[in-house]
Amino acid sequence: MQRERVVIIGSGPAGLTAAIYTARAQLGTVVITGKLLGGQIATTHEVENFPGFPNGTTGPELVENMKQQAERFGAKFVYDSVTSVDFTKGSPFLVKTDNEEYLADAVIVTIGANPRTLDIPGEKEFTGRGVSYCATCDGFFFRGKDIIVVGGGDSALQEGIFLTKFARSVNIVHRRSELRASAALQTRAFANPKIRFTWDTVVEAVKGNENGVVTAATLRNVKTNEVYDTPVDGVFIFIGYDPNSAVFGDQLETDATGYVKIDHLHHTSVEGVFAAGEIHDSIFRQAITAAGDGCKAALSAINWLGVREPILQKLDESEPATARA
Repeated sequence: MQRERVVIIGSGPAGLTAAIYTARAQLGTVVITGKLLGGQIATTHEVENFPGFPNGTTGPELVENMKQQAERFGAKFVYDSVTSVDFTKGSPFLVKTDNEEYLADAVIVTIGANPRTLDIPGEKEFTGRGVSYCATCDGFFFRGKDIIVVGGGDSALQEGIFLTKFARSVNIVHRRSELRASAALQTRAFANPKIRFTWDTVVEAVKGNENGVVTAATLRNVKTNEVYDTPVDGVFIFIGYDPNSAVFGDQLETDATGYVKIDHLHHTSVEGVFAAGEIHDSIFRQAITAAGDGCKAALSAINWLGVREPILQKLDESEPATARA
């Protein structure tokens, strides 16, 4: 079992930024990356809205630069996944992974949320190259293009309306004959000349050419079972998100949809456990807002550890590292 000052769960922009700050504060920092270093941004082919890159960058390049910056200050990266935690006894907290156990004086949770997928042929292959889950991130790349938006709730209509700033046309494909979105959003969407609706229909496949560019989507009418291909340049999917909070059980307070609750200093309901990024943010979902969250959570953790330093020293003197196993 390893004892660390700070364990960061997750390695997206929030976790990487938190690691830069805690490691630079000379706090022993371990980042447990999860299945994919960098999280969702690592799958994004082009990133043009992260400050400091006037010519844009790629998701993998941004992630690698942030990782190297954290490593420069001494942060350690563990390519492993958290399987369970014990936050019930207070600091130090027990964090178990597939291959190791850690005792952490403070924990920063940046494990994120995953967009719900359609699980259809072509979706994974063209993610970041025509298939997207973020209009703010990728809308700019579809200037003058024809796109499909999948969904019928508030997010689908909000993002669809936003995409009309760039796209030539937006076809909102919904599996039902009526929308779940608010009346105000429906009014705006129906009045927008660039938006049309395809009712009672699901997307069954995304197709592309040999250059990896989306060229068509296969649609199926759920009432008639008619299947046909429609030419399209992009497919935006907005059918909801699932925060990755299940691993914490009921140890952290969440809202009704599973997002971790925090206060203005990024404290969770457990003293010494902090949260940043999309594990608590169901609204903005941007790399830069996640990075800002990571900074704030790290500064709060640094301050919290500084105040508790005498207490932690006494714990170190009285309790062997194996006592909390």
